[in-house]
Amino acid sequence: AAGLALTERGALVVNEHQQTSDPLVYAVGDSVQVRDTVTGSPIVVPLAGPANRQGRVAADHMVRGTGRSARYSSTQGTSVVKVFEMTAGATGATERTLQAAGREYAKVYLHPNGHASYYPGTAPMHMKVVFDPQDGTVLGAQVAGYDGVDKRIDVFAMAIRAGMTVEDLEEVELAYAPPYGSAKDPVNMAGFQAANLLRGDLDLWYAEEWPALPDGSVLLDVRSPR
Repeated sequence: AAGLALTERGALVVNEHQQTSDPLVYAVGDSVQVRDTVTGSPIVVPLAGPANRQGRVAADHMVRGTGRSARYSSTQGTSVVKVFEMTAGATGATERTLQAAGREYAKVYLHPNGHASYYPGTAPMHMKVVFDPQDGTVLGAQVAGYDGVDKRIDVFAMAIRAGMTVEDLEEVELAYAPPYGSAKDPVNMAGFQAANLLRGDLDLWYAEEWPALPDGSVLLDVRSPR
C-alpha cells in the first residue's frame, strides 16, 4: 500500500543501509531481503541476530547519514535449537543451497565426542562440513549432538565470516580441558579430514552413491540377525 519495492514473495527490498525504495523509510528484520554470505544470492532469513544488527545499521544511518558508513553486509543463517536433551546447529550454506546455486563443493562427515571421552557426560556429535573443492574455503557446517554443539557452530560461523579454509581449521587453537573439549578439537578434526580430502590424501565414498562402489571394494554387512 505504501508503494515500496517487494520481492515476489513479499519481502521488502532494502539497500546496504536498510533503506527501502523510499529512502525515508527503513526496514529491518524478518520482513527484508538480505544477501547470502556464501552464495551472494538474495534470501530471507528470519533470525534475531541479523535483525538486531540491521537495526543498529538503520539507526546509525538515520542519525549519522552518509558521513558514517553504516552498512549491513550479509546473512549466513547461523542458528541453534534445543530438541529435548539434544542440540542442533547450522551456519553458512547447506549442500542443497550449493546445488541450487550450481556451485561446486566437497564435504566431510565426522562423529567426534563433545569433550574428552574419559571425562563423564559426553557423547558423539555428528558434524557435516561443506567446503570449496579448489581452495578449501569453508562454506557451511551442521552439527547435532549433546554437549558443545553451540561452541563448534560458533567457531564455524567465524571461520565462514573470515573466509577461512579447512587448512586454517587444522591450525585454530581452541580452549581445551577434559570437561569442555579434546586436545584435538572436533573443529580441528573436521579440518584434518577435509584437508586430507582436499590434498588428495584420501578418497571418500558417500551413502548416496549406492549402489555404485569403487573398484575392488568389499561390502561387509555387520548387522546382527535381528
